[in-house]
Amino acid sequence: MSDWNDKIVEEFRANGGQVGGQFAGAPLLLLHTVGARTGQPRVNPMMYQKMDGGYAVFASKAGAPTNPDWYFNLLANPQVQAEIGVEKVDLVARVAEGDERERIWTAQKAAYPGFADYEQKTTRQIPVVVLEPAR
Repeated sequence: MSDWNDKIVEEFRANGGQVGGQFAGAPLLLLHTVGARTGQPRVNPMMYQKMDGGYAVFASKAGAPTNPDWYFNLLANPQVQAEIGVEKVDLVARVAEGDERERIWTAQKAAYPGFADYEQKTTRQIPVVVLEPAR
């Protein structure tokens, strides 16, 4: 998975935030987190949903039974940075709950049905993470 992510990161940066393949035309950002156990910087490409005052990202891990490592990283260290296009933005992460989560998640599944497929593959509730500007 690391090599796959590395190739997407490289393509993203070489093309001003645009990539081809399965992510062609999709809103993609690079999320910078700090490893929860290692303290090392991590970068993960992921689709996002633009929201008033921020962004939402989804800890889908393609429907795997466990949450992705980046999710645990931001729980431990919610101060994150994202590369969106050619900009770097400082953000604070929080997990959406209740009606907020449902509204965001429903919109994501409607716009990108692959997320509904991920939901069907797993018994866990896929976390929705809101990224808001750092103050």
